Amino acid sequence: MKNLFLLGFAAMLTFSSCNKDEKVQTASLEQQKLDYQARQIALEKQKLAIEKEKINFEKQKDSLEKVAQEKEAERKAQAAPVAKKSSSAGSSSSGSSGGGSASGTTASSSGSSSSSGTTTAKKEGWSSAAKGTVIGTVGGAAAGAIISKKNPGLGAVIGGVAGGATGYTIGRSNDKKTGRVE
Repeated sequence: MKNLFLLGFAAMLTFSSCNKDEKVQTASLEQQKLDYQARQIALEKQKLAIEKEKINFEKQKDSLEKVAQEKEAERKAQAAPVAKKSSSAGSSSSGSSGGGSASGTTASSSGSSSSSGTTTAKKEGWSSAAKGTVIGTVGGAAAGAIISKKNPGLGAVIGGVAGGATGYTIGRSNDKKTGRVE
């Protein structure tokens, strides 16, 4: 009888301890779910913040472009009266010399159109030299870091300098070919 009583007590103890572990595991799973959801919410907040920054950047970019366009229009407006003054001065001087007033006006107006053509033909974007420098620097730094196994930092610096110089030289020659620089 005593053995039976001890066996029953051991069985109850085992069952009750199994239930506690199950409750702990259930609580642990619930806690994991809550933690996962909290991380997802944090990620969504970060994505939202990034999108807000993109929108602000685009607004700033647009406003800068508008300001640049306004300045360009203002510069053209200022250049136009200067061109008119120079053409009127050319016509008055040629008018005093005799019958060649039409040719004097034509010459001065063509001179002003070539100067305004130079300002409006401003090249935009990166030059080939700049692109070559950046590409050469990055490629050289990567190659230098890979090649120099003992000191990859020094290898990256040396490779970056060498690659940047080579890229600049190649890009500059391409700029000369295309007529971007003389």
